[in-house]
Amino acid sequence: QVQLVESGGGLVQAGGSLRLSCAVSGLTFSISAMGWFRQALGKEREFVTTISWNGRSTVYADSVKGRFTISRDNAKNTVYLQMNSLKPEDTAVYYCAASRVLVATATRPPDYWGQGTQVTVSS
Repeated sequence: QVQLVESGGGLVQAGGSLRLSCAVSGLTFSISAMGWFRQALGKEREFVTTISWNGRSTVYADSVKGRFTISRDNAKNTVYLQMNSLKPEDTAVYYCAASRVLVATATRPPDYWGQGTQVTVSS
């Protein structure tokens, strides 16, 4: 059974930082592309970022480019999302996602999802 468990969400002031983590089990993590998506209240879920199996390739949504950084530790089966210079419009539930490919794209639907973690940015 594949499980993705996010942590690290919370309330932060605009301009602040948060680091999300996603621990993965039940999946061959080291050959799986990973990603983060988010869904704000009343809006559709949207792509945030993805990282290839070996961490050498990353893709970011324009809205987070230069502020967010995705990384992974294959020894720990964990993917991270460092979020800096947070804005109120970053407020959303953030979902970790795994894909059964080495390299994912912004438009390829992931194969597995975490339960989500709330990030709230106050102005």
